[in-house]
Amino acid sequence: MTISIRKRNNTIEPLCVEKTKKMIAFACEGLPDCDPIELELDARIQFVDGMTTKEIQKVLIQTAIEKVIHPSQDAFGNRTNQTNINWQYVAARLFVFDLYKEAAISRGYSHFGYGDFLQLVTLLTNTKQYGNYLMENYTQEQIKELGDYIKPERDYLFNYEGVKLLADRYLVRSSTGAGCELPQERFLIIAMHLAIPEGEQKVKYAKEFYDLLSKLQMTVATPTLANAGTSFYQLSSCFISTVGDNLWSIYDVNSKFSKVSKHGGALGIYLGKIRSLNSEIRGHKNASGGVIPWIRLYNDTAVAVDQLGRRKGGATITLDIWHADLYDFLELKTNNGDDRRKAHDIFTGLSVPNLYMERLERREQWSLFDPYMVKKVMGFSLEDCFDDGEENIFTQRYLACEACENLPRITVTALDIMKRIMKSAVETGVPFFFFRDTVNQANPNKHTGMIYSSNLCQEIAQNMSETRLVEETIEETPDGEKQILYKMQPGDMVTCNLNSINLGKIEKEDLAHNIPLQIRMLDNVITLNQVPELEAKITSDKYRAIGLGTSGYHHYLANHKIAWESEAHLKEADALFEEIAYQSIKASMELAKEKGAYKVFEGSEWQTGEYFEKRQYNSERWLQLKADVAKYGLRNGYIMAVAPTGSTSNIANTSAGIDPIFRRFFVEEKKGSFITKTAPELNEENYWYYKEAHTIDQQYSIQACGIRQRHIDQSQSINFYITPEYKAKDILNLYLEAWKQGLKTIYYIRNQSLELDECTSCSS
Repeated sequence: MTISIRKRNNTIEPLCVEKTKKMIAFACEGLPDCDPIELELDARIQFVDGMTTKEIQKVLIQTAIEKVIHPSQDAFGNRTNQTNINWQYVAARLFVFDLYKEAAISRGYSHFGYGDFLQLVTLLTNTKQYGNYLMENYTQEQIKELGDYIKPERDYLFNYEGVKLLADRYLVRSSTGAGCELPQERFLIIAMHLAIPEGEQKVKYAKEFYDLLSKLQMTVATPTLANAGTSFYQLSSCFISTVGDNLWSIYDVNSKFSKVSKHGGALGIYLGKIRSLNSEIRGHKNASGGVIPWIRLYNDTAVAVDQLGRRKGGATITLDIWHADLYDFLELKTNNGDDRRKAHDIFTGLSVPNLYMERLERREQWSLFDPYMVKKVMGFSLEDCFDDGEENIFTQRYLACEACENLPRITVTALDIMKRIMKSAVETGVPFFFFRDTVNQANPNKHTGMIYSSNLCQEIAQNMSETRLVEETIEETPDGEKQILYKMQPGDMVTCNLNSINLGKIEKEDLAHNIPLQIRMLDNVITLNQVPELEAKITSDKYRAIGLGTSGYHHYLANHKIAWESEAHLKEADALFEEIAYQSIKASMELAKEKGAYKVFEGSEWQTGEYFEKRQYNSERWLQLKADVAKYGLRNGYIMAVAPTGSTSNIANTSAGIDPIFRRFFVEEKKGSFITKTAPELNEENYWYYKEAHTIDQQYSIQACGIRQRHIDQSQSINFYITPEYKAKDILNLYLEAWKQGLKTIYYIRNQSLELDECTSCSS
């Protein structure tokens, strides 16, 4: 029977079997055990008369995906699953071929593959989808030269899930919504944008940046991936703000949150300065509603101001574990209790001092205070200090608060608090943990401030402070009109500027070449970035803080046949991340030679050398680097932070962040179709090195994280994976061991029986 098909131009013609055969053969070329005839026969039985060419392509892709995992029987008749990951690449190629066809039609060329790059840049600049700055900074000859540098064959590095995610979320479409930009062009546009600050060397660096991106040896943060080259180029993943104990500050941060969320960022909010429930206001007793109403305000903003229509806004609210509203705070996301005091759309975090963990371990009591009354009665703010390992000012002040009979408090056991925390964590995955003393002791910039909390994904640790309203005045303009002027004293509003080394695609020897380029790219993000808040711009210029991270950690271990639960893993974690740290600090120092150090370098622990001494970097090369940093400075006040890299690691065909893989293989349903997923490059040789997250002894993950933390100036987004078999004491031991091993933060508790919403803003 002859099957008629409807082409993209709406004409009808008979299905050309030879053309289909040729396309399938091309998609299977060079991929072991992928027989084009097998795919053709299995797909053709699903062809029906009147199908569109798009539908035929979809059938071919889905058929290839279903071949990745297929049921079989062993010699004893037992049901097993056989995998051939190469079918993922067949499906990816078929999908890419479809992108080529769409682009050719929307851009008006007839050949297969990539079109004229200059024509694309001109077209999308004219329709305002690219910013004018691309054509203002690059000549037509330079754009043509860069277009000629595109390597279309690198499209074949994608698996299906990765290239589909890239196309669905990040490739720029035409003004009519048609497919227009192709994968290698997105990478080149990002590279071109981030190379603009390099002046006369921008074409050279654009090519080098493109090579890292297109070889999937690195990933950029989600906002950079989506916004670089476009008319509004907000390139940062997250922001962090501090709320003061007054209405102006509460609503100022809410306004900032709305702007950040509008442009695709998430916000970390520190709320520990807000007075507690029934505290006094202007001398009126029991007047305060506490922190819960304000958290609900931020929760409503997260829902109302979604991130470019893609998802609801993301925010984490951090409160100190000694705050009098703690118990209500821990109930915010649970399903029991008064729903008028719930906030299901934000994420909670706890700021935890060493003193609490010590009392928890000893099963002692703990006191909860109202921060307003602490300041009124004691004359200081508990939240504004930390234990430095010597004077331990926080502990001194906390003990003074407990000794003061005139200071109201709620006395409970430290264990009772922990039980509430664990109950919430098992049910909801949160609260996140922020070990404030560990973070601040390691802060290289404590000479200019302190760190109160982290961002949504818990990998950022940078100085932060509240913005204060100085005055409001009415002034008259020269033409007699009135205007209201607000004068504010800006605080430190943190920005997260992220990218990640794809450890699954490189060797350790590549770090010396790749890391300086990635550091340069991140530094250029700060120079170029269109942040939605001026306060964030001031802070970025002050510290030039970046967050170089890693994805593909489990992929790297499997590549090198290193078992997760082994001493070899712990040894490799130390050696690998020391090398990353060395190359990162060196690269920032070299940039400081070239472009100048960050503004408050003088007096930092980078400058004094204390940073290196604390980490016992005593080898000859480290001592030389220490001397060079003291002499030339650092370009960036904060350098390393390991983000979760959820979506971008899928694009780069690797494992996420520093986490173990979730499963070796599984089938996921999305919008009525099925996507088969496997661990990266899964085969017989690495199969047993891909142990699944919930089967791993979490103590090995904690130890490895503690070892890595020595080399990371900020933090790591680490999850703990628990099963229904975990008892309360087992979960308690995870928290205690994390603190003892020097972890700075804990992200989710991932209960095997729960699925959690993932923040994609930090997916670098």
